[in-house]
Amino acid sequence: MCLLLAVAALAGLIIWLEQAAERDPFQASAIADAPFPSLTYAVQAFLWWDENHAGKSLDLVRLMSFSHVKQVFAWRDLEPIRGEWHWSAAERILDAAERRELKLVARLGGVPAWARPESHGTVKDGPPLDLARWAGYCEKVAQRFAGRVAAYQIWNEPNLSREWGGDKPEPAAYVELLAACSKAIRRVDPQAILISAGLAPTGTNDATAMPDDIYFDHLYRNSFQTYINVVGVHAPGFVPPEIGPDDPQAAQRWFTFRRVEDLRKIMLRHGDAARQMAILEFGYTTDTTNPDYTWFSVSEDEQAEFILRAYDYAIANWRNWVGLMTLIYLPDPAWQPDDEEYWWSVIEPATGAARRAYIDVANMRKVCGEFIIPAREPDSPAALGVEPAPVCP
Repeated sequence: MCLLLAVAALAGLIIWLEQAAERDPFQASAIADAPFPSLTYAVQAFLWWDENHAGKSLDLVRLMSFSHVKQVFAWRDLEPIRGEWHWSAAERILDAAERRELKLVARLGGVPAWARPESHGTVKDGPPLDLARWAGYCEKVAQRFAGRVAAYQIWNEPNLSREWGGDKPEPAAYVELLAACSKAIRRVDPQAILISAGLAPTGTNDATAMPDDIYFDHLYRNSFQTYINVVGVHAPGFVPPEIGPDDPQAAQRWFTFRRVEDLRKIMLRHGDAARQMAILEFGYTTDTTNPDYTWFSVSEDEQAEFILRAYDYAIANWRNWVGLMTLIYLPDPAWQPDDEEYWWSVIEPATGAARRAYIDVANMRKVCGEFIIPAREPDSPAALGVEPAPVCP
């Protein structure tokens, strides 16, 4: 009898666990002391060089009812010549953001030519020769802006050769770079939120790229999570946002907005359920110019619709394990149609006119933890800028 009761109890436990897993497949309930409310609304902007454009862009962020703006704080811009630091642009951006009660996420990278191997040539970005000098850059930025920069993204897409000096991507080498920067920041600003680099979704596995899921798993095998507060990912839109990696419409698993669910499962396999994820880039391109992007471009109406549906999907399915969610882009006005970034933007770079995606995102409902900003009409006082737009706390 005792044996039968024990077997019945075990069977009951198994059923309960299976039902619990179905109710919470990504272990959102494990998130404790989340660094970001879920969701936290951010947009990536390009504010460094044009002072007048920067103020206008930040006004657009505020009008969107977004609370965060992401900006690159490139080493090459801050220390273009060894030992010569230029802080005025960064100070101006932070002052302007604070006047509008916006919080800044700073992306670190952009190694200057003097600090890189000659073999890297003109490749877009690559790791430094000396990690101690890299750590010095991270420390100087964090020390100068302690308490003012809300979070740091450390590097960008290291699983691509073009972001890794033209060399084959090496997860262990990225973890060394991450560790050096993380330790430096934590010495001078222990309250700052540290986010790992977003990875490029790709199925290519050769000298030019490593699939994001394989690279991500190797990051865990090298204990990268000890150096961050939040895991960074990218979720560019290739197909409508509801389509999952297992759906027949997904030609490849990485070819979906919901690819981040695959990466969350890797976090769970490594026992890291309590850590939050930040989407550092997401959006849809309307590119009709560049062959590398036209094959998955959408119309401007579809761009707006899919972005809104992506937010709705995240609200319904990814809280609380997704916190920060960063839309791309508020543009650099120098972008031209030949630049692929031009077509991801929600603002027309040449004229500054709002594309439909900007208008719809600005007016949509926003859910930030327990705080909700209701959807508004496009002609409402807040939408027109007649009265201040509410922002998530």
